Amino acid sequence: MKSKLLLTLTLFAVIATAFRSRPTEYVVDNKKSTLVWTAKKVTGSHTGNITLSSGSLQIEGNALKGGSFDIDMSTIVDTDLKSEKDRNKLVKDLKNKDFFDVEKFPTAKLDILSAAGKGGNNYDIKGNLTIKGITQPIQFPATFVINGASVNATAKVTVDRTKYDIKYRSGSFFENLGDKVIYDDFELDVSLVANQK
Repeated sequence: MKSKLLLTLTLFAVIATAFRSRPTEYVVDNKKSTLVWTAKKVTGSHTGNITLSSGSLQIEGNALKGGSFDIDMSTIVDTDLKSEKDRNKLVKDLKNKDFFDVEKFPTAKLDILSAAGKGGNNYDIKGNLTIKGITQPIQFPATFVINGASVNATAKVTVDRTKYDIKYRSGSFFENLGDKVIYDDFELDVSLVANQK
């Protein structure tokens, strides 16, 4: 009798595991999603865009569970400078070895490891960000709104470039730079649209 009861309970456990809900994948729409970067220096700031090459979010029970994004570093553009010559020069500088070394490291990556709900559509995101082959933990606030088969997400991510061996004109590593200092942190304003796979 005990063995039959044990067998029945085991069977129910197997069935429950088999039917347990799994996260639904939402694939990022690269054409509708935007990443806007802003970098500041003593004498001002620059801003521009960069494009995701791929990305997805995992949603379970209307809650964010994870995600992964690949950023195409070759798509860096500047949008604040009026002169095409100045824009091209800045982008060339950003792609060279002093900054993102895009030829050697064409892709950056963000992996969401956890998403703690903070009420409503707000989350505290923890993950890993990889730039120039260097992976560092990162944390930032984000909002996620599920509209049926699509998700809209926004986030403001602050990145300390020196953690990824980008130290050019950093006041943290070089002295007597004067007004040539470029601040260590840059920001990414993220707006994502993702559709159920």
